[in-house]
Amino acid sequence: MTASADTIARRIAQGRGAEPADLVIRDVRLLDLVTGALVDTDIAVCGDTVVGTYGRYEGRSVLDGRGRIAVPGFIDTHLHVESSLVTPLEFDRCVLPHGVTTAICDPHEMANVLGTAAFDYFLACAERTVMDLRVQLSSCVPATALETAGAAIDAADLARYKAHPKVIGLAEFMNFPGVLGADPGCLAKLEAFAGGHVDGHAPLVGGFDLNGYAAAGIGTDHEATAAAEALEKIRKGMTVLIREGSVSKDLAALAPLLTVETSPFLAFCTDDRNPLDVAEEGHIDGIIRMAVALGVPPLAAYRSATLTAARAFGLRDRGMVAPGYRADVVLIDALDSCGVSDVVSAGRVVGEALFAARGGVPPIGLDSMRARTVSAADFAMPGAGRATPVIGVVPGRIITERLTRDLPAADGLVRPDAAQDVAKVCVVERHGRNGNVGRGFVHGFGMKRGAVATSVGHDSHNICVVGMDDADMAAAVNHLATIGGGFAVVERGTVLADLPLPIAGLMSDRSHEEVRAGLLPLRVAARTLGVTLAEPFLQVAFLPLPVIPHLKITDLGMVDVDRMELIG
Repeated sequence: MTASADTIARRIAQGRGAEPADLVIRDVRLLDLVTGALVDTDIAVCGDTVVGTYGRYEGRSVLDGRGRIAVPGFIDTHLHVESSLVTPLEFDRCVLPHGVTTAICDPHEMANVLGTAAFDYFLACAERTVMDLRVQLSSCVPATALETAGAAIDAADLARYKAHPKVIGLAEFMNFPGVLGADPGCLAKLEAFAGGHVDGHAPLVGGFDLNGYAAAGIGTDHEATAAAEALEKIRKGMTVLIREGSVSKDLAALAPLLTVETSPFLAFCTDDRNPLDVAEEGHIDGIIRMAVALGVPPLAAYRSATLTAARAFGLRDRGMVAPGYRADVVLIDALDSCGVSDVVSAGRVVGEALFAARGGVPPIGLDSMRARTVSAADFAMPGAGRATPVIGVVPGRIITERLTRDLPAADGLVRPDAAQDVAKVCVVERHGRNGNVGRGFVHGFGMKRGAVATSVGHDSHNICVVGMDDADMAAAVNHLATIGGGFAVVERGTVLADLPLPIAGLMSDRSHEEVRAGLLPLRVAARTLGVTLAEPFLQVAFLPLPVIPHLKITDLGMVDVDRMELIG
């Protein structure tokens, strides 16, 4: 934080108690991130900066702590705001009351649809949010050549935004085969951000390949799904971001690794949570609750959520409640329950008045749905059905299995099979570039009839539809085109439920409360089709992600991710 001489003088005077502090958070028990002790104290704040702890202060304004525990503001180290299904300003309203005072986002969902206009939009929003929203520049647009994206961003495009004060560095480098193969395009991006922060994305990468990946200057990874994988990565100097989101849930597997000793090398991220899950489970506060319930020492959990996160991303002005640090303070009732009751963000007590004063940012991408009209015939799958490749969904993970099944066939066409829990999955190109339709099969949804479709399809965000009936699949896809993108559930040609996401086909223009309410009938409608997954729509959204092992599908067809090639 930059400061004038006058501001520094005021901080000194207020910190020494020579004049009243601008704000005093009185009578709290401060969590000491060094020892884990709870210390009775006041917290003195001058402007946006903590200036006094471990003592009693007078203030022009007072927030009564009433003996509650004070901890630093939480930091979500990796997320895509678009996957919360709301705009950055609504995301601010949704998660800041849960104590998330800093969020580090990668707008590559919108960037894959709209290109660098996504950066302009997110940076404009970041300048208005009450929380400190930081932006990582999307490194892989498109993520691979095995799909059709709406845009392409090269090193020169990224470099133009590098100096923006809200930009931290280069976002998750998903094209790890390109890094390991020294692809010229990858090297150009890494060179442009050499010496700065570069986020990683290296699922199941280990051994010498991990050495090479980290040697490229990549410092973090959020794709570790097992404790042994995470341990190797932190031993090799990376910070592992333990992910617990709406779909990807890695905390239970990694919690045994998180101790007081390892906490300087492990942070938390959501990557991502929708408003319904935030309402039901919380955000970073929910991850802390779950970690402590799993046996993680509270000191380790709170360090990871704050100080480790800040230092991993070079944010050395936050992560502790201490003199000279940004005044991000969360008041909770108990360390194990992490029930957030008051939040102070940059010295301001959070309330609706703060949100109301922000102003707005006009939405973009309202005309992004350019998919052609499809019919049932577009989803016909020729073949005999024997030894058919099938994507195997694993609940709670975005890594999928590569399965084979003998499927029924008639008239030269392969059919889904409810008895084997195998549905059809198709991806329809929606950027108006080629009209491709990729076809395949998926196991694990429990679907018996109908179809579910979404225009949220990582990372190129074509339309992905899972169904048991080709006509219902076509109806669901065409309905998304009419509502500007979103989610839809169809049975026998009737739309049972939908949720429009008109901003780039990814985000709602409504409040997070309205989006939360809209997700409930979608889940109910999906269950009437037999779907058993807790969060089916975001699970569908990850089926087209061809940088996560092992078998995926894009508008070009089924992808063997381990070999990074299309399969017949």
